[in-house]
Amino acid sequence: MAFAPEDFRVDELPLYEPEGEGDHTFVRVEKRLRTTEEVARALARAAGVRPRDVGYAGRKDRVAVTTQWFSVPGLEPSSALALELPGAHVLEAVRHRHKLRTGHLRGNRFRIVLSDADPAYVRERVDVLARDGMPNRFGAQRFGRDGDNAERGSRLLRGESAVRDRRSARFLVSALQSAVFNAVLAEREPPLGRLERGDVAILHGSGGLFRVDDPEAEQARADAFEISATGPVFGTRRIEPSGAVADRERAILARWDIDLETLRPPRGIRLRGSRRALRIRPESVEVESATPGVVICFSLPAGSYATVLVEEIRNTDRPSDPDDTRHRAAVS
Repeated sequence: MAFAPEDFRVDELPLYEPEGEGDHTFVRVEKRLRTTEEVARALARAAGVRPRDVGYAGRKDRVAVTTQWFSVPGLEPSSALALELPGAHVLEAVRHRHKLRTGHLRGNRFRIVLSDADPAYVRERVDVLARDGMPNRFGAQRFGRDGDNAERGSRLLRGESAVRDRRSARFLVSALQSAVFNAVLAEREPPLGRLERGDVAILHGSGGLFRVDDPEAEQARADAFEISATGPVFGTRRIEPSGAVADRERAILARWDIDLETLRPPRGIRLRGSRRALRIRPESVEVESATPGVVICFSLPAGSYATVLVEEIRNTDRPSDPDDTRHRAAVS
């Protein structure tokens, strides 16, 4: 799907506010038609530090207008506010004691213009997604412009490619993790709110995990959206499902030549693993008519994709053959 930058706005919801003192400066930047990495490199050049010393909580879309925080060591807040960055400008600059790390965000707030959509239809679809949840698959942008990031990550994991840049290598391996998760999600029988024996479920409120031994007893909590089944973000530390759920996950891992018992990440790449909810709910949803089309505003938790919500509204760009992910990498 194609958007004009102004039709797709993303505002990062930080996990915490900068403290006002410390060796790092938290810089809130608005960017347009720039990647997060490009802005991070520009900030590094301005501060005279290495790009890997610049921290950020997550990557934001390039073809969009987005705001997010970066941390930069050794950069005076006043100097940060005066910076002229290509395709970006600094909104705030505040000192903090620590580097900003990946995942240090509550979520993101989106504003999306669908110029060719019927407002009544969009409202109906959004109401369903806000009630029942939407598939929590990774968006196609996770897999790169050519859709080959997961395959490149697989080569790194097999030792067929060298790790030259740790940040890039971690992103490629995470794309492989994402492809595996998407394949597991694609093979799940709907509805996604129905639990299976052997599932690993997540408590949406706390993030706690537990194995589902009695799905009938737990189903009421899933119906209330207190818990959901999860899929694997594979790694060396994990809580695994059992039964048929485990069999499906192992079969998909095998397509990528991944054996969790012998998994040894390349040096410099931490691959602890986790579980990811199969479904999530958009929050604080607003739908307004526009000329033409409709404007949708909503929030999603960290790591979830607004483009997936748009795909679910349009009911297009859906994966057609989950078995093909071994070669296509992106399944959404």
